[in-house]
Amino acid sequence: MQQITRAGEPLDVAGTLPAKDQAAPKMTLTNTELQDVTLATYAGKRKVLNIIPSVDTPTCAMSTRRFNELASNLADTVVLVVSADLPFAAKRFCGAEGLDNVETLSTFRHPEFREDWGVALCNNSMEGLCARAVVVLDADNRVLHSELVSELKNEPDYDAALAVLS
Repeated sequence: MQQITRAGEPLDVAGTLPAKDQAAPKMTLTNTELQDVTLATYAGKRKVLNIIPSVDTPTCAMSTRRFNELASNLADTVVLVVSADLPFAAKRFCGAEGLDNVETLSTFRHPEFREDWGVALCNNSMEGLCARAVVVLDADNRVLHSELVSELKNEPDYDAALAVLS
């Protein structure tokens, strides 16, 4: 069991975040068209998974906007924003914000993603949501970078995440 904090209070996180040079765990998530997608859906592309609790929180909204901005400069790369948000809410958020360089995916049908990817908030009021993390995969789904953000209210290290794609 890992721990992060939320405003200094400890939060348990179940599972183990994929480490550099590991093969990415399997995943099935649901897109805004209510279709299930897997890593194979993005075959041949590098992937940045911006894993967040909910786009309806300030830090999550900021990281989604920031990765949308940064994604426009990334060749052969898709930015996937993963949360427990319903696909309708994520689609509304991106539409209202004019974000078209990120794809939102939901864990609502596939809660196993949270533990399989080491981001399952548990034993606290945030249970059922994802911890904030970034995992960068190459085109063959090997982990190039991973970060479990230690304080839930903090943004991830964008520079470190994208440096591995240069």
